[in-house]
Amino acid sequence: MSGEKSKIVLGYILICLIWGSTWIAIKMGLDTLTPMFAIGLRLLIASVILFSIIRFKNIELLTDTQSLKLYLFMSIFSYIIPFTLVYWAEQFVPTGLTSILFAIFPFWVIIFSRIAFPKEKVGIYKLFGVILGFVGIAIIFKDELSFDFGNSTLGLMAVIISAIMQGGVAVVIKKYGKKLNPVSMNFVPFLLTGIVLLPAGLVFEDSSILAYSNNALFSILYLSTVGTVVVFTVYYWLLKRINVVILSLSSFITPIIAILLGWFFLNEKLNANHFVGSSLVLIGILFANFRGLLNYYKEVNKIRNV
Repeated sequence: MSGEKSKIVLGYILICLIWGSTWIAIKMGLDTLTPMFAIGLRLLIASVILFSIIRFKNIELLTDTQSLKLYLFMSIFSYIIPFTLVYWAEQFVPTGLTSILFAIFPFWVIIFSRIAFPKEKVGIYKLFGVILGFVGIAIIFKDELSFDFGNSTLGLMAVIISAIMQGGVAVVIKKYGKKLNPVSMNFVPFLLTGIVLLPAGLVFEDSSILAYSNNALFSILYLSTVGTVVVFTVYYWLLKRINVVILSLSSFITPIIAILLGWFFLNEKLNANHFVGSSLVLIGILFANFRGLLNYYKEVNKIRNV
């Protein structure tokens, strides 16, 4: 496997591992922090870290009209609105159900990709892989699907809207953000989101419940560094190098990572649904990558025959 392909595989594994842990970290922070305040503080810290990296490595921050439009677009539709919706929803919707709802993300990536890249075919293997992966996620959390629609309907809708927005953003950046550096492209959106949501949280949310517990401190520090700076830099680096539908399938793997972390650190039990559902998810991802794996196999055989 070439150096570039090895980095892609490692990067993909990394974002799955990190995103699989962020659901727990968000829950921990919401014990003593309000949603908008927590997001604003998280991304404001992340923007300071990114600015330091940009200055230290002398990375160019593009300020042309198209780049500025993309920064604003990302701020609103990738961070301010969808992050607020997910954080708010996690107060009312079980984590397992949230994972299933957000797993519609790849379907919307396919829809938006057909609009943005009409000449590119999604392919039957990718479509079947996405469907199979979604079925696997549903099986994993089958026993957790009972909840009060009366109290959770808005939370359910919030997660779905967030997934739709994120699907649209991924496709837009794939099409128009090729010249943006994976490090610098998030600095302005993070900064704007922090500037908007931090004071908004203090004004519109109940700031009297804010408390800086150890859980809250860990949540903010972990999410701002690993869960934001690292994961989004790697994510947008990958977005320039692999198919956007394949990248979106990471949303199927993250719930499995969350389950494994819960089993390892919190002694949560695994059952047959977890193993069957996880197997379907992995098989689905293999199907979605079938063409790429076949081409790689052919390349390896050519090298061997030389």
